[in-house]
Amino acid sequence: MSTDRYTELIQHIEAMKDDFEKFYAKGKNAAGTRLRKSLQELRRLAQEIRTEIQAIKVARKSET
Repeated sequence: MSTDRYTELIQHIEAMKDDFEKFYAKGKNAAGTRLRKSLQELRRLAQEIRTEIQAIKVARKSET
């Protein structure tokens, strides 16, 4: 497991915590905009990780 990718994923999620609180608890609409942007970036990161995982699986399969 790539701990770098896992750490990157966790850091990204933790960075959104303040905006979640500001949007849902305090009603700040600007925080919602930032959240939507962060979630889109999270989606991009998740797709990169999925692609990387698939490439590793294919490489492992071809080694055997």
